[in-house]
Amino acid sequence: MTDTATIDPTTVLTVTAVAAERVRKLLATQDEAKAIRVGVRQMGCSDMSYTMDFAQGRTDGDIIVERDGVSLFVDPEAIPYIKGSELDWVEEKLASRFVFNNPNVVGACGCGESFKIAEQD
Repeated sequence: MTDTATIDPTTVLTVTAVAAERVRKLLATQDEAKAIRVGVRQMGCSDMSYTMDFAQGRTDGDIIVERDGVSLFVDPEAIPYIKGSELDWVEEKLASRFVFNNPNVVGACGCGESFKIAEQD
């Protein structure tokens, strides 16, 4: 597990103003959720996939990323995979979605559901 006590949250994940506003709107639809938890899981043809879930509270070790009054909790196990990423909200003609602009990605599947990062030392 990553020691999160000395990690600057802004080096793990930044959130655009548009993404923060979308998180605010999503949280307003929930009775008990206080934040969005961001993580990763092994899945897909490339290796890993991002996860985003409503969170009622912080879990030990979570990194708290705040922007414009909303909070995201980053699972410490996800840090090596998303460190330095930006979370954005993209609206297109036929689809709207959160997008991770991740500098660690060295490959992704064709559908965009999973990604691979360079091997860690």
